[in-house]
Amino acid sequence: MKQLLGRGVTAMLAAALMSTTAFAGELVINTDTSDPAPKAAFEAVIEGFKAENPDVTVTWNLFDHEGYKTSIRNFLTADAPDIANWYAGNRMLPYVNAGLFEAVDDVWEGNGLNESLGSAAGSMTIDGKKWGVPYTYYQWGVYYRKDIFEANNIEVPTNWDEFKAAGATLNGAGVTPITIGTKYLWTAGGVFDYLNLRTNGYDFHMALTKGEIAWTDDRVRATMANWKELVDANFFLENHAAYSWQEALAPMVQGDAAMYVMGNFAVAPLREAGLTDDQIGFFQFPVINADVPLAEEAPTDTVHIPANAKNKEDAKKFLAYLARADVQTEVNKTLGQLPINKDSSVGDDKFLEAGLSMLSSTTGGIAQFFDRDAPAEMAKAGMEGFQEFMVKPERLDEILERLEKVRAKAYK
Repeated sequence: MKQLLGRGVTAMLAAALMSTTAFAGELVINTDTSDPAPKAAFEAVIEGFKAENPDVTVTWNLFDHEGYKTSIRNFLTADAPDIANWYAGNRMLPYVNAGLFEAVDDVWEGNGLNESLGSAAGSMTIDGKKWGVPYTYYQWGVYYRKDIFEANNIEVPTNWDEFKAAGATLNGAGVTPITIGTKYLWTAGGVFDYLNLRTNGYDFHMALTKGEIAWTDDRVRATMANWKELVDANFFLENHAAYSWQEALAPMVQGDAAMYVMGNFAVAPLREAGLTDDQIGFFQFPVINADVPLAEEAPTDTVHIPANAKNKEDAKKFLAYLARADVQTEVNKTLGQLPINKDSSVGDDKFLEAGLSMLSSTTGGIAQFFDRDAPAEMAKAGMEGFQEFMVKPERLDEILERLEKVRAKAYK
């Protein structure tokens, strides 16, 4: 009896020791944040977490972007870390469907994240569950030459009719309404995303990029009809297929074009080219369908707990830490991007302030970008089709039928 009791006590002590060391032991983090600013930002996050959790030893494995993309499925399956970074929306869907990410609803509910990270909650939700924590994003929208608008008495357009009227006025003054370079295709994807989000809304857009809706659907045709209105009205830069997105900045700098549908990363080269903040403005892509809530394009970086992680307790602490307003403020100062926590602040930059105000109040949803939300085969074919449509809109039927054939293969 004594021997059995001794064995029982020993087993209980061993179990207690194992649970303690498992929860307060090594936290393994894999990221692809190898560029200078993301590397510095993540390094600071890890050091801050370690300072508040001295009993946790952090091992950080840093990958380059391409190496990470080719390795993530393997390491999530065979040798999972406790934390892995990735992206929101449909980009995380394959790993959720494969059972490789852990649901973290308890982290959201236990730390008030449904409120503080509310603008990105939809893009972190699949099948009613949250699958990670977002920590940075940046806005897309319309960047424009304020001085050209003022010289032509154009008010910032808030709806489709005003937007088209602004373009007509600009064309009448010899100014191209929208500059764009579609040589590398993705810029056309951004225009499609906004037109589709404003025509049909976030849920439709995400269902389309998940392969659940035919490209020949009448609602897709409605989006393309709105796009054709702009093409027919000479809204876009001539020969745009010959220009990269950077090369397409030149007409805007020179005053030959007035607007660019683009991400906030365009601001730095516009400033470097000599434009002042008094000359550059930003506005939300206008309303097309008043019944559709305004969704935005904001590529979002996230952190996740792999389903096969060994130290989920400390991993949840790390997610809660990275979700905090003060932590996201500091991370995004280093990144030059936007925190998702609505109680965070941004530096003294009018474009970041405009983006934070717009995105933190967004209720219509946050899309990631066409080539993130759609699988690679569909994204490539879609963006090729968008570029072709901008040059030859009369080929719409042929383009949509081709995209429908790709959809039949890409989502098997």
